[in-house]
Amino acid sequence: MRADSSTICVCRRGRWELGIAIGFLVPPVLVPNIEDRDKLAYHISIMFYMIGGVATLLFILVIIVFKEKPKHPPSRAQSLSYALASPDASYLSSIIRLFKNLNFVLLVITYGLNAGAFYALSTLLNRMVILHYPGEEVNAGRIGLTIVIAGMLGAVISGIWLDRSKTYKETTLVVYIMTLVGMVVYTLTLNLGHLWVVFITAGTMGFFMTGYLPLGFEFAVELTYPESEGMSSGLLNVSAQVFGIIFTISQGQIIDHYGTMPGNIFLCVFLTLGAALTAFIRPDLRRQKANKEIPEKKLEEEQKGGDTSKVPIAVLEDHL
Repeated sequence: MRADSSTICVCRRGRWELGIAIGFLVPPVLVPNIEDRDKLAYHISIMFYMIGGVATLLFILVIIVFKEKPKHPPSRAQSLSYALASPDASYLSSIIRLFKNLNFVLLVITYGLNAGAFYALSTLLNRMVILHYPGEEVNAGRIGLTIVIAGMLGAVISGIWLDRSKTYKETTLVVYIMTLVGMVVYTLTLNLGHLWVVFITAGTMGFFMTGYLPLGFEFAVELTYPESEGMSSGLLNVSAQVFGIIFTISQGQIIDHYGTMPGNIFLCVFLTLGAALTAFIRPDLRRQKANKEIPEKKLEEEQKGGDTSKVPIAVLEDHL
């Protein structure tokens, strides 16, 4: 049975999010909040040695186990993409084509705003929690773990929904708006003095904020087909990293000078902008059209008694 592309993407992103979850949970346990700098340096070095060992093991496994591509394409559209891939394709020309795609450009911006807000929140979460709940470093890591685990659940549910409904824009927009709502609620409840409330609101926010990330990748593939998935995913990651750096530095400065609430409101403003821009993305689902058109084209050719070898060319021309 063929695995649906949305499910495959969710599984890939789920492993990535699992690593973030471990990153939230383990460091506060390995590096306690102590005044002795020598002991602190010792605990940090132990953590770094462990990370280096795991990274080295993963590097070896990638070299030995990973393959360039699966033996059988996961879908008709992917099969067509493999067949039409040119070894002389220009990386620059592909980038230019992608940036001429207005829907994809809007998605790059909106994805960067959402993922950048998540990166900033994750980086500054420990500082924000400790400001309101001194001595709760371990619970700060657990709150981060809650955000990511809830996001993994949201990613799985949204992936299943996409496989059944194919409503990429609608699902992305709803999840984006709920991310904004979750961020607003988290901002308003962070300083109430009840840590259990923060767990609930942070988990609700993470369900949508982290769950949005694989949706963005799937939507990008739909909008840019038959361009390389690696190309569109790479641009989304670049956008996320750029916005993440900007948001982390900016929110950190705001927290230092004005407190956590203005810092979180700063993120809410840009999430509002991202939700508004998402509404303007036109759902041009090229990959879905290719999956539907290829059998139809073949059937027409067979009925006419023509050569079915021309079908992929006709489909490609329609999409380009």
